[in-house]
Amino acid sequence: MTHPVDVHVGKRIRHRRWLVGMTQQQLAERVGIKFQQIQKYETGANRVSASRLWDIADALDVPVSFFFEGLDSDAAEKESAGDIPADLMGDKEALDLIRSYYAIPENQRRRLFELARVLSDVA
Repeated sequence: MTHPVDVHVGKRIRHRRWLVGMTQQQLAERVGIKFQQIQKYETGANRVSASRLWDIADALDVPVSFFFEGLDSDAAEKESAGDIPADLMGDKEALDLIRSYYAIPENQRRRLFELARVLSDVA
């Protein structure tokens, strides 16, 4: 049975990997393990050791604490999220949208943001 902390850490690994546009294979090569092990970490099936988490954090250019952020607020988010999925940042489509959004020049990005705000108020 998976431990909730291991699942959370795995989701944070996947989240960061997707944000930087890295494949499981690329992360595995940087850390010196097989990509199947990254899959097991990301699902929480295998627990990440402290030294391995240090290597993963280095490969993904984040502090180790990044993987534990939001751990205390997970239960509160699930109760108060409304129509938004609890694991929004674990959704590949959402991360692709965010990555694409930040690739747009800033002035156009602001206009797109305002348009989305207006459309969400109407709906």
